[in-house]
This record gives sequence, structure tokens and C-alpha cells, in this order.
Amino acid sequence: MTATVSGTKELYDVTLIGAGPTGLFGVFYAGMRGMKTKVIEALPEVGGQLAALYPEKDIFDVAGFPRISAKRLVEQCKEQADSANPDATYVFNQRVDKLNRLEDGTFELVTHTGERHYSKAVIITAGIGAFEPNRIPNESARQYEGKGVFYSVTNLPQFEGKRVLVIGGGDSAVDYALMVEPIAAEVTLIHRRDGFRAHEESLKKLAASRVHVKVFYELRRVEGDGNWVKKATIFDNRTGEETTIDVDCVIIGTGFKASLGSMLEWGLEIENKRQIVVNSKGETNIPGVYAAGDICWYPGKIRLIATGFGEVATAVNNAKAFIDPGSAAFPGHSSEQRNK
Repeated sequence: MTATVSGTKELYDVTLIGAGPTGLFGVFYAGMRGMKTKVIEALPEVGGQLAALYPEKDIFDVAGFPRISAKRLVEQCKEQADSANPDATYVFNQRVDKLNRLEDGTFELVTHTGERHYSKAVIITAGIGAFEPNRIPNESARQYEGKGVFYSVTNLPQFEGKRVLVIGGGDSAVDYALMVEPIAAEVTLIHRRDGFRAHEESLKKLAASRVHVKVFYELRRVEGDGNWVKKATIFDNRTGEETTIDVDCVIIGTGFKASLGSMLEWGLEIENKRQIVVNSKGETNIPGVYAAGDICWYPGKIRLIATGFGEVATAVNNAKAFIDPGSAAFPGHSSEQRNK
């Protein structure tokens, strides 16, 4: 059974920073290698960005799942992790601020609350790092945040039968519009120009949907009764002409900004201040520290969930060899191990 605990002097074989799909697959593989495992997650639950921002989004590019919701994928990843590593320790609501290498070669991880955790190896699977929504410079929208103005779709049923305005032209906005379209009364998507940055397949679905797309439009203001949004005024940025529409919800899908935060001060080699450089073994420039998933970088890197699964398996196996030089980096296939 997993547990949520405070920092202790107890030494773990491997500590994963981040409990998204990549981190959870790392927990599974660490269990396969018989490693005493801890996971430290800044959010209150497993799932990382998928759970926090896109739980209702369908995912199509994970092998073995023609189509699966982000929420269900997280559940499956956790079930898989528990199957091989039922005694893994999970620590939630803790952000790792400091990584110290001790004299004996082990690591001390200090969280933002001052708690300390100890590990022989560390694997960073923190996704895009700390993230927060890109808020548009609109004071009226900010006044209604949580009162009809949203930055993500985490509870899809709340949009059922509603008149929804979605703002943005990237993957987030198009995804949100497509997610709510089947259940909403009506959906309007506005974008400040006619070029969209979303995935080609998503744009095809958008064109075939009943979403009313208005390009060259921006938000002027939202209005409500103080408790909830009632109207939104949008304007044509070519002419300045305003249009007021009745809305129940406004989704601002202008994306999220991410930062490595305190990781920039850990002495890691960083690419473009956004990703941690690793080699073919998943190793960073600090021996015993590895990275996998969206947070890592190497030439030719492709940021996909599927890629992260392979990267973290590589990192875990090499971490095993690092802390136990007598162990092989490749232990054989999982079917061989589980059937012994």
C-alpha cells in the first residue's frame, strides 16, 4: 500500500520528482528492478499536467490505446505502478527546491516546506516544470476567474448545456472547444488572427464541428451579476467593431508558461532555460541524477508521452546499475522477470 509521509532520514534507492505518466512508469520499472522507491509531487495527486489541466482530453498517440482519456491513462499508469511497486512512497504537495549531494555520494532533496528526503539516485520526471496559465491582460476577466472564467477544462460535465466562449488559437484552445462541443448548447471560438497553431488533425475536427469560429476577434470584456459570467463583448481587431454575446462560461485557452524554477540552480546542464540535458542513458551532468519525459533534452528530442515512457525505463535501469554496479543495466524482458 502506498503512503504519504513527511521527510525522514530513511534512504531510498531512487526518488522520482514528478508523478505524471512518465514518473508513474518509472515507479513501475523501479519496482521491477527491486528498488526502494519514493515519489515527490508538487500537486495533491498523481497525474501531473494531465490530471491538473487536461483530465477530460482524449489521447490518441499512446501505444496500445487507440483512444483513452487523460484521466483514464493516469489511472492505468498508477495501477501498473502499484502492480510492480506496491510499497512505493508518495509525497504530495511538496516542491523540491534544493538538491544537495552529500559526502557519501547520496542525495538530499529539500522541499519548499523544509522537509528533507534522502536517495541514492534521483530521476527528474517533472514534465514542463512549474506551470501557470497565460492570463490575458483583461481586468474584467480576472474578476470572474472561478466564476465562469476558466483556464482549463478539468470538470467536463459543468459545461453541459452551457453557452461557451473559448479564446485562443493553439492546441489548448482548440482542444477545449472540441471537448465541450458535444455537450455544450453552443460554442464560440475566437482567435486574434486567422492562423492557428494547433495540431493539423485537431483543426480538421474543428472544421467539421459545430463550433462557431471567429478569427481576428479578441475579448473586450466580460460582464456578470457579481457571482457568475453572463455576457462577453468581443471585437474585430481590424475594425474595432464590438459584438456582445450571451455566455455562461469563458475558457481562456492561451496556454501555460512553464519554468524549471529552482532546478536552474542545481548545477544541471540546461538547454534554453527550459529542459535538462541528458545523454543516451538518461544521465544528466551530475552523476546519479537522471531526467526523463518532457523535461529532458537531447538532439532529436520529441516531446511525447510515448517517448517519456522509453526514456524513464532507460533512466531507471541505468540508475540501478549506478547504485549497484554488480547489476546489469538491462535485466531482461518484463515477461521473463514476472514469470520467474
